[in-house]
Amino acid sequence: MPDTETLTASQRAMIVNRKGLHARASARLSRLAGEFQSRIIVSHEGETADARSIMDLMMLVAHKGCEVDINAEGPDAAEAVTAIASLIADGFGEQGEADTIC
Repeated sequence: MPDTETLTASQRAMIVNRKGLHARASARLSRLAGEFQSRIIVSHEGETADARSIMDLMMLVAHKGCEVDINAEGPDAAEAVTAIASLIADGFGEQGEADTIC
């Protein structure tokens, strides 16, 4: 008999990159979420976003210093949450960007 238990995982992460969850960061998160089978939801201040949707993610308006909740449900939920939390903690790979104003 197959295992019908649903696996879930969740974690809170702080946005650390200077520009927050903008278009490029949302695209990176969305692309990463697409690598997993689990349904992944990112939440901020009562709003939720499908992690595979760039527009949904941008509509969260999560700036630097904001905390987001990452929730996943599915066969690889724990791996998905860990990977996305790591991407966020790494500043979406943008930590090296200069804080200059053009």
